[in-house]
Amino acid sequence: VQLQACGGGLVQAGGSLRLSCAASKRTGSNNAMGWFRQAPGKEREFVGSISWNGGSTIYADNVRGRFTISRDNAKNTVALQMNSLKPEDTAVYYCAVSRFSYAGRDRSAYRYWGQGTQFTVSS
Repeated sequence: VQLQACGGGLVQAGGSLRLSCAASKRTGSNNAMGWFRQAPGKEREFVGSISWNGGSTIYADNVRGRFTISRDNAKNTVALQMNSLKPEDTAVYYCAVSRFSYAGRDRSAYRYWGQGTQFTVSS
């Protein structure tokens, strides 16, 4: 399984950006998917996750209310809509497929990882 994330770039603080991630085959339809990010010099951190059917989402405290995760199982894609961006949101963002139908912030619950996409929020 390969995950291809795209949508990175440069955006000004307060702006919006949408990341998307496509799976190479229909593996995610019964699995939760998640987004993580890693800023320079920091550990990879949980951003949010969505259950296998899209009915349940979980967000990190520092993005809740600003970020929204959605998925389209017919297209094997998951998206991360980011609004009200802040410079501290600058990072490499990774999408991942969980081993389970529901998943949260535990990285060990995720089986497949994308290569990451970088974006920078300028102040």
